[in-house]
Amino acid sequence: MHQTVMIAEYLRPYAQWRIARPDPADDCRNARAAIGLIDAAVYVAELDDCDRVIVRMAVAGCFAKGRFDPGPEGEALVRHWHYDAAAGGAADLLEGLAACAERAASDEPAGRAASVETATSEGHAGRAVSVERAVSVERAASVERAGRAAAFSLR
Repeated sequence: MHQTVMIAEYLRPYAQWRIARPDPADDCRNARAAIGLIDAAVYVAELDDCDRVIVRMAVAGCFAKGRFDPGPEGEALVRHWHYDAAAGGAADLLEGLAACAERAASDEPAGRAASVETATSEGHAGRAVSVERAVSVERAASVERAGRAAAFSLR
């Protein structure tokens, strides 16, 4: 399954949860949050798995369990997305999720490596290869950016 599809499938139940929480006193906050999450699910489903933000999430270990898991901080971000204000778009939500996942991965570097190892030992070698591919794509992009920066500085 594509990583972008996993993210979209993760977001949709939260949108449904917001829709199912009608509250006449919430000033349409649940509806606004649901629309923001639906918009983000549609947006991410149209991205490619090699998109930089998806690669960042893969490197951080968000797909190591065979499903999308942004960690507790990422889940809190999704649960509160657009509830108080409609600031930011779908791309901003994905950037926020990637940042949350990266913070969690930097706090537990051994845990992330163990997750990839577990996924491989459980027969999910394709997912581990996908993470390795994501790492190599991110490294290639970094090398390309460094090359462009060096070429620019020579001018």
